[in-house]
Amino acid sequence: MKKTLIAALALAAAGFAQAQSANYAIDPTHTFATFEISHFGASTNRGRFDKKEGMVTLDKAAKTGKVEITLDMSAISTGTPAFDKHLTGDDFFAAAKFPTAKFVGDKFVFNGDKVSEVSGTLTLKDKTNPVTLKATNFACYQSPMLKREVCGGDFETTIDRSQWGVDYGLNWGFPKLVKLIIQVEAVRQ
Repeated sequence: MKKTLIAALALAAAGFAQAQSANYAIDPTHTFATFEISHFGASTNRGRFDKKEGMVTLDKAAKTGKVEITLDMSAISTGTPAFDKHLTGDDFFAAAKFPTAKFVGDKFVFNGDKVSEVSGTLTLKDKTNPVTLKATNFACYQSPMLKREVCGGDFETTIDRSQWGVDYGLNWGFPKLVKLIIQVEAVRQ
């Protein structure tokens, strides 16, 4: 009888933990994916991917989650139209051939009740490599305007662009390392 009661409690607890899982839709007005790369050590080139979409599943009780964010590679904005065109062309992202990039994260690390990092894969130009995004901020709050819970944070990582075949300028001294900064907020559905 005692084993049956323990088993029933374990199943109930597992069901309760699963019930804590919630889906969140990426809010494109509060989500930005940007990049920074040194320009010959003199300054920093920056850009932003303006069109993005995705979903997050978060289980705060079980401290698990999954995130999928898709970026439209033709929607790059650096503030310089000629540079945007070069980045979307064949020298860099070949956006006509590879219209999207996608991050899928399925390993969440928590520090207390806050997400501190998300590990997964980044697919860019048909190449997939592991990436870990580290949180510099993370919080959930009840939006007074949306009347729903919103969770989000600022995440960053540095990648070696050559792993995805983005090699332009390496032989001229352009760096391989690119800093990615992801500011994301997602609304509970």
